Amino acid sequence: MKTILIDALNTFVIKDKGIFKEMYDLLEKYQNPKIILTNANDAQLIEFGLVNLPYELFTLKHDPDKTDPEYFNKMLLNFNLNKDDVIYFEHNSDAVKSAESIGIKTHYYNPELRNLNRLEEFLNENL
Repeated sequence: MKTILIDALNTFVIKDKGIFKEMYDLLEKYQNPKIILTNANDAQLIEFGLVNLPYELFTLKHDPDKTDPEYFNKMLLNFNLNKDDVIYFEHNSDAVKSAESIGIKTHYYNPELRNLNRLEEFLNENL
């Protein structure tokens, strides 16, 4: 069963608003494990509201950021996963390219459009 990797800020969590409930409801349709990925350091976790989330959270506290493929290599190693064990959706196009560069199937999620139908298609096609 593949693990769903979820971008944190501006995707799953909307700054100053909290968890994007409609996205949470969509993700809850899937029994797959879920991990929220962020670059945030300890202070930013609090500032951005990335605490008390319903899924496990992973961060390397900007060492490196998700725009560096090494972030994803370290994350996979941390969870004893490989690139074929996960799918990922992310709002930052450079982080999308970074994940794709190591072979992770990744979907660019546009935070302006918030197209949950397209996200659901991606999940259904790749899980």
